[in-house]
Amino acid sequence: MNWRKHITSDPEIMLGKAVIAGTRIPVDMILEKMSYGESIEELIKEYPHLNQEQIYAALAYAARFIQGEITYENAS
Repeated sequence: MNWRKHITSDPEIMLGKAVIAGTRIPVDMILEKMSYGESIEELIKEYPHLNQEQIYAALAYAARFIQGEITYENAS
């Protein structure tokens, strides 16, 4: 998935947050809603400007940015 054609960041739009290109729909909002169990179909119904490919791009964008994160074990 080439998320770069679907995700953009512009300081003039949503203070530079990553959004779906051509919209003001932030990637983090899509991820949060999906983490609460909202389906792709529900997201598209709620945000008719979204399509399935854009939602998958948001997931790919998030995956790309956490790949290099360092994880720490809980010492307890």
